[in-house]
Amino acid sequence: MDSFGKEIYGRTRLLLGEDVTSALGRTRVIIFGVGGVGSWCAEGLLRSGITDLTLVDPDTVSVTNVNRQLMATTRTVGQVKVDALRERLLDIDPQARITALRKTYSEETAGEFDLDGYDYVIDAVDSLKHKTLLILNASASKAKFFCSLGAALKVDPRRIKVAEFWSVRGCPLGAALRKRMKKAGTLPSSRFLCVYDDEVLPNRGAAGNCLAEESSFGKAQVNGSLVHITSMFGMTLAGLVVEDIYNAVVK
Repeated sequence: MDSFGKEIYGRTRLLLGEDVTSALGRTRVIIFGVGGVGSWCAEGLLRSGITDLTLVDPDTVSVTNVNRQLMATTRTVGQVKVDALRERLLDIDPQARITALRKTYSEETAGEFDLDGYDYVIDAVDSLKHKTLLILNASASKAKFFCSLGAALKVDPRRIKVAEFWSVRGCPLGAALRKRMKKAGTLPSSRFLCVYDDEVLPNRGAAGNCLAEESSFGKAQVNGSLVHITSMFGMTLAGLVVEDIYNAVVK
């Protein structure tokens, strides 16, 4: 790392010390889903000194993403999400190792990902089917796994919480995942923490020109969401990774 790179993470080093900062710099993280939650998680990790990130998402930036996704602007509409986010992250640290993969994590592609090769796996996927598969595989890997549950239909930031997957209450997505896994008889191999929020509001407006996206429950529907909630979910995920590294080195 050159002198400029050291300056970027100077305040991180001041708080955490050289040993923790060096550990952050050696950490590899893969993020599945770089929308309203995953994009902010990626930036939070990079600005904290984790400079080896793999971004996985199949979509392009839509105008309806602009209200909440980090890299979504009127200039980037139509661009591949992982490419737009990679460009943004390299503006922060040009020496960062950012891998952008325009892919969906599915039964067909899961074998292409060596989850054991990462220190942390972050799940910010929307599709219930794909999320279930990622949870099962990531929880069985050598990587530490953190998961985002549903961030739509929420306004109150004080209701954002962190809990172990089986202890999450009041989150429809968490309940749907548990029901799906129990029905299939396939449960996670290890415990993992989730970021969630037990507030579930109704949509008060019409969808209008919003594009329908595959929801967490496998149907094409539109749910309203706000940047202060999705970004806090993402930054909380980033914080869980940083805290885990800090505790591993210091405690």
